[in-house]
Amino acid sequence: MLTSKSSRPTPERLLDAAEKLMRTVGLASATTKAIAREAGCSEAALYKHFANKEELFVRVLMERTPNAGPLMAALQAGPGDPGAGVEEALADIARHASLFYADAMPMAASLFADPALLTRHREGVQQLGTGPHVVLDALAGRLRRERDAGRLGPDADPRTAAALLLGACFQRAFFLHFSGAHVVQPVEEFAPAVARSVWAAIR
Repeated sequence: MLTSKSSRPTPERLLDAAEKLMRTVGLASATTKAIAREAGCSEAALYKHFANKEELFVRVLMERTPNAGPLMAALQAGPGDPGAGVEEALADIARHASLFYADAMPMAASLFADPALLTRHREGVQQLGTGPHVVLDALAGRLRRERDAGRLGPDADPRTAAALLLGACFQRAFFLHFSGAHVVQPVEEFAPAVARSVWAAIR
């Protein structure tokens, strides 16, 4: 049986509305007033459930983009058993990160057209204790655990390696949206290739 929009809990309707607007008009135009109107509730009701628009954005990213959960799970994992290679783990992370960035980039891109709005967004996200750097921190932590387990070279730099892998994934997403799919490798080719290059430097 179909569930009517009004019968869904208010937080879910707000997330539905936020996702729809952030994907169609961009984060800059997805105001709390517009989100509340799309959800069929008041702006005051929105603030009963969410601290600010930034919290809605983070929740949409982490709960409504299909690769966010698998990416964070892979980043937070400890060293695997001896049969599970670091290179394979990096390829899995690169695949999820590439798809996650490709999904998130269009939603956030409009922020960069308005410096004042970008500043407010940055401050709002900082108040929540999160931000795009958490992915880098998590991968650096994962690689430190691998090094501590003796699976990386003792001189390997986990943070630099994490930046190289994620930077390549982010660049692929930028090229995908700016120039088109014909200028990037398919993700199933790109992810193992970038993982192999990073692994060669740290093994």
